[in-house]
Amino acid sequence: MAAIRSHLTSMDDIARLANVAKSTVSRAFKDSPLVNPATKKRILAIARRHGYTVNSNAQKLRTNRTNAIAVVMHIPSHGTEVASAPFFFQLLNDVARGLWVRHHDLLLCSPEPDEAYYYESLISSKRADGILFLGQGPGDKWLRELARTRVPFVVWGAADEHATYCTVGSDNRRGGGLAGERFVELGRRRILFIGNRAHPEMEQRRQGLEEAVRAARVRTDITDLEIPDFTFETGLAAMERFLATHDTLPDAVFAGSDSVAMGTVVALRAANLQIPSEVSVIGYNDLPIAQHFQVPLTTIRQDTQQAGGLLVEKLFQILDGGKPRSAKVPTQLIIRQT
Repeated sequence: MAAIRSHLTSMDDIARLANVAKSTVSRAFKDSPLVNPATKKRILAIARRHGYTVNSNAQKLRTNRTNAIAVVMHIPSHGTEVASAPFFFQLLNDVARGLWVRHHDLLLCSPEPDEAYYYESLISSKRADGILFLGQGPGDKWLRELARTRVPFVVWGAADEHATYCTVGSDNRRGGGLAGERFVELGRRRILFIGNRAHPEMEQRRQGLEEAVRAARVRTDITDLEIPDFTFETGLAAMERFLATHDTLPDAVFAGSDSVAMGTVVALRAANLQIPSEVSVIGYNDLPIAQHFQVPLTTIRQDTQQAGGLLVEKLFQILDGGKPRSAKVPTQLIIRQT
């Protein structure tokens, strides 16, 4: 029940003036969908007319909730990677929208060492009601440990049939399959995968790529180029080194992120390789900049708006005592000029 303050009128009086039950007034202040919009508008107008304000601090005490959700962006802390992680900031924006609709604050937390204890303390100290992790990092042992605690959390990442925690992520395997099918269609036979297979998402994309190529039953070689992170700079440097040290060059590149793909394109063009006639390139994420890049990037799209909404929805299901299943966001091949 929303607590209110006024020197003139009680909640009972607001209910009488609006000709509704006291519980309806309470729900209106909570913006509950159980109250129809016209009734809600009338109640709020009466409240404003009598100078009512919601006492959110009292409400938090009664519900034992902070009305804040912690969001942890699991990306390395050095400046280059943070500046080059537009996908996560795009996803963060859509998560913030989902929390705003539910009248909850967003507490942005820097990633700590992957230790369950820190995140247990975050919740037990009443700094937040739950946690959304944007990214799993390389390996998820610490998340499995956290799942054995009472901490409510949801992760943006790759779903695992053996995982004991809830994830929301793109259909990475299908995304990799779409890239593989496109390369086969174009007659590509020497594919380079640039990523880091220690990350569950990257591993699933690599598996999808290989499965699609195998299903086509054409002789195709797939080479892996491991990189530590997924920035433009890393993609550029890795591709430059590969070109300088290999005699047999790829005729297709599938990069684990758009940022890496764009660095790859710059390196290939600097080596006087024509895109896409000599080398086809496919990225992943479909960042806004992808279509405006020097060569508009062919990529795999994942819907961050849908993802942000699902992350918030799943977490609130947990906070309400539910056990939601993991969910996948569909992927789509966006064909441009690479």
